Amino acid sequence: MSAVIDDHGHVGHDHHHGPAKGLSRWLLTTNHKDIGSMYLWFSFCAFLLGGSMAMVIRAELFQPGLQIVQPEFFNQMTTMHGLIMVFGAVMPAFVGLANWMIPLMIGAPDMALPRMNNFSFWLLPAAFGLLVSTLFMEGGGPNFGWTFYAPLSTTYAPESVTFFIFAIHLMGISSIMGAINVVATVLNLRAPGMTLMKMPLFVWTWLITAFLLIAVMPVLAGVVTMMLMDIHFGTSFFSAAGGGDPVLFQHVFWFFGHPEVYIMILPAFGAVSSIIPAFSRKPLFGYTSMVYATGAIAFLSFIVWSHHMFTVGIPLVGELFFMYATMLIAVPTGVKVFNWVSTMWRGSLTFEAPMLFAVAFVILFTIGGFSGLMLAIAPADFQYHDTYFVVAHFHYVLVPGAIFGIFASAYYWLPKWTGHMYDETLAKLHFWMSFVGMNLAFFPMHFVGLAGMPRRIPDYNMMFANFNMVSSIGAFMFGATQLLFLFIVIKCIRGGPAAPAKPWDGAEGLEWSVPSPAPYHTFSVPPDMHTLHEHRTGPKHD
Repeated sequence: MSAVIDDHGHVGHDHHHGPAKGLSRWLLTTNHKDIGSMYLWFSFCAFLLGGSMAMVIRAELFQPGLQIVQPEFFNQMTTMHGLIMVFGAVMPAFVGLANWMIPLMIGAPDMALPRMNNFSFWLLPAAFGLLVSTLFMEGGGPNFGWTFYAPLSTTYAPESVTFFIFAIHLMGISSIMGAINVVATVLNLRAPGMTLMKMPLFVWTWLITAFLLIAVMPVLAGVVTMMLMDIHFGTSFFSAAGGGDPVLFQHVFWFFGHPEVYIMILPAFGAVSSIIPAFSRKPLFGYTSMVYATGAIAFLSFIVWSHHMFTVGIPLVGELFFMYATMLIAVPTGVKVFNWVSTMWRGSLTFEAPMLFAVAFVILFTIGGFSGLMLAIAPADFQYHDTYFVVAHFHYVLVPGAIFGIFASAYYWLPKWTGHMYDETLAKLHFWMSFVGMNLAFFPMHFVGLAGMPRRIPDYNMMFANFNMVSSIGAFMFGATQLLFLFIVIKCIRGGPAAPAKPWDGAEGLEWSVPSPAPYHTFSVPPDMHTLHEHRTGPKHD
């Protein structure tokens, strides 16, 4: 602390220089905006890579019969698509949004631990180099599904599995450090007057997400370490021959895996809770209940993991407990959906791109939630388990949920980041193409899944041909549209109408009190929340 105080001599001068020049700016930066931008670019590259793998999957499934790839390679594609989308596209995108926006939203000069921030980003390209390199090794890349169930990932795994394990370790370290940074920032660096219950919901959801990450990432590290031991050091954690149990793997993995899927959706909840009030031009309905609902979802996410394992042979009392606990998560989620709809109710709505993505988020995420409620019913799940119905469910939560949440946030804050307005017409085209493509791709999967088409298989029965063709066309449409998004973002960075400090009428929050584009250093002097409030509502007259 004393260092901070003693430094007064050159604080004023130190905090107004711009970024360094050239490569060293990006390699060595401790600036939250630079690091946020790097996370976002990294995640978009991973999104395109994971998406191209999805295109391989959909091209293979365009018609029945083995068409274009070997079944072994198909398995590598399903596995790597899942891993890259979860750990490379969705999570880094939300960490990038957190880096950029949390300091601006709470009036902090930067993140609390800026050098650790730099380190946690630069671990990711290393981790991804390791992960993607497995595809070029003898025996191929991971081919056991993104959930890497033992013994497929231990006894029967390709040689490259060791590199996959190290890549997971590095990603886990990166996530834990990023989460510690968020917690330290939110709890220590809020501007005077910014109480916890005055924070924007994006900050709240990220604070809770950060606690989830700190709690479950070590569990993931533990389970991949047990795999490493089984493969190389003669242990038998997951080998029945040595007294172990493959089901133990599933319990440990899903104890990480279920909170993980909430880690991927909670920040989107927070972003949408900022965007819907802005374009409804009225305050968020039920702020306090939103905070408590987020906390309830986070708590419940720890006691539902075995709903992924209804068919593996757990005791009946366990199936009942996990069934009811899973259904219970629908309650706080329903509170959130109710509040978003109530916020829009009788608002002065306009439908710019961020609002379009946010409204689609609410509608389509709710569909995904309902199919999840069906999957929660243990006896019915024997029919649904490992079919395309499950694929439909989690893509209806992840694509309109996480991905649309990221798109909505990007369009909402791009003017603040770049100082330019994006091309609204192209953005609306991007939305409608994504919306139609996504529904074409994933809605038919409900039907083929209920009719019994299994997941992760490169061939299928003739009766599923038409729906699969529709799915593939929708997927190609969705994938191609994301190149339009890249064009829109680059066009916005390079120029366009100048963005005012507050480009959206109804937007609230500290981030709109700084100029657009946001200066390299913001809030070197903490903002006074009280004057900001007066500026918004007019001074109070006694």
